[in-house]
Amino acid sequence: MNRILIAEDEERLAAVMQKGFKKNGFVTTVAADGEQALKMAVGEDFELLLLDLGLPVKDGWAVLKELRSQGEKLPIIIVTAINDECNRDIALSLGANEYVTKPFRFSDLIEKVKSYLKK
Repeated sequence: MNRILIAEDEERLAAVMQKGFKKNGFVTTVAADGEQALKMAVGEDFELLLLDLGLPVKDGWAVLKELRSQGEKLPIIIVTAINDECNRDIALSLGANEYVTKPFRFSDLIEKVKSYLKK
């Protein structure tokens, strides 16, 4: 069973994502802030992280940097409302695998997730 960690502070979006992934056979857990996401990503057995950049407590940038500096190989897909090439390029250079902007088509996100879980 594929386990996905969703780091998202918008409760409605997190619930929609959880429901959609469950329908597609995935098991998900939601972290509502960056500190929680970091602890869960390191301490639990997830196969992929969906990471919002605008998280409270510790933002997604810090989570991304810390995970990669610790050598964490977990695929990370940034899911954010920040829609500009500069931030996309920075996120990818820091070790993110993909950069998806909100709003997004859920079917597109599912395809990206599946492509990383096959590797």
